[in-house]
Amino acid sequence: MFKDNQTCIITQQSISATSQIIKMHKLLTFRDEKLLRRALTHRSYVHENPGEGEHNERLEFLGDALLNYLSGDYLYHRHPEKGEDELTRRRSALVDEKQLAKFAEEVDLNFKMRLGKGAIQDGGYYNPNLLSSTFEAVIAAYYLDNDSNIEAVRAIIEPLFDSVSENIVIIRSNVDSKNRFQEWVQCNITPTPPKYVTVQIGGLSHAPEFLAQVFVDEKVYGEGKGRNKKTAEKAAAEDALAKLKKQGLL
Repeated sequence: MFKDNQTCIITQQSISATSQIIKMHKLLTFRDEKLLRRALTHRSYVHENPGEGEHNERLEFLGDALLNYLSGDYLYHRHPEKGEDELTRRRSALVDEKQLAKFAEEVDLNFKMRLGKGAIQDGGYYNPNLLSSTFEAVIAAYYLDNDSNIEAVRAIIEPLFDSVSENIVIIRSNVDSKNRFQEWVQCNITPTPPKYVTVQIGGLSHAPEFLAQVFVDEKVYGEGKGRNKKTAEKAAAEDALAKLKKQGLL
């Protein structure tokens, strides 16, 4: 557990450190407090505090991989009657930005995120992009803090998955643009999934902008911009679908 208010990283709130510790979700209970501190640290905070050290983007990468695996395993065992396409859509819905942001709020990450002043002024504590990214980073940090034990993470994440309404998962899975485009490609062109190439093209340290292009057999089918790679790729898929519809192919 955290030892004091400073280490707890519970700022921007007038609630006592003691009451915060009592309410602390198990996901935020760490042996290595520095590891959690890094998971909560956004690049905008490091930009304004150069001596702070590493931000959380490497942890975010690992957390994304862990969540994709755990959500896939979770759905595989709970829906033995579902095929690959349906499971893929449901997995995307279960770990999309909006849902991960809700998980972040459920475990009380909002005001524990360490953000730069610009990000805070832009409403960072309520930004789904920042919340979901921080949640991924904390998941990865928890995994590492528990000696890379995937079962420790599973015990944390599956109750959160259980809390998501089946209706919400179905609705989201039916509208996911990347999955819809992949289905069209695999039904009409090639069994090989579309390839997304995403690069950062600008933006501020706390609000970068990315450009994504989606390729099928080396041909660009769509492109889009977003505040992170996921949203840029989704925009590229939506652009590809819009073009197909305009051509009467969808």
